[in-house]
Amino acid sequence: MKAPTDLLTVGEVARRAGIATSAVRFYEDRGLITSERTAGNQRRYRRHVLRRISLILVAKRMGIPLSEVTEVFAALPDDRMPAKRDWERISRRWAGHLQARRREIEELEREITGCIGCGCLSLQRCRVLNPADELGEQGTGPRRLPQRDQQRPFD
Repeated sequence: MKAPTDLLTVGEVARRAGIATSAVRFYEDRGLITSERTAGNQRRYRRHVLRRISLILVAKRMGIPLSEVTEVFAALPDDRMPAKRDWERISRRWAGHLQARRREIEELEREITGCIGCGCLSLQRCRVLNPADELGEQGTGPRRLPQRDQQRPFD
């Protein structure tokens, strides 16, 4: 076991990472970070978890789901700081996500420009306000789903 000065409490990790202690516990519950237990059953974290938490926060800002972060972290060592090549591999993988998001945003910009240009704002015809509206093809007005497809609210 490491010397006590090499380990951080939940509160220290949270304070240094700028997150709530509940988030630290949540990340541990999800298997994204690990802790050791003291004789008094208190959690202690190695300092490298701060890097992992930083990467989690970056992924969150990029819109990368925690399920993918979990997948990426599964290939990282738990007992030490990941190497530079580990971070480079993650960076390359997530660069693809950023490029895909950039393309989606550019498509949205083209759609909204077209929408503003056309001025229709029609729920019946507008792809931007009402994408993939299959019922709209049947005409205007409300539609009632068949009974078998409805969920009963109090069951």
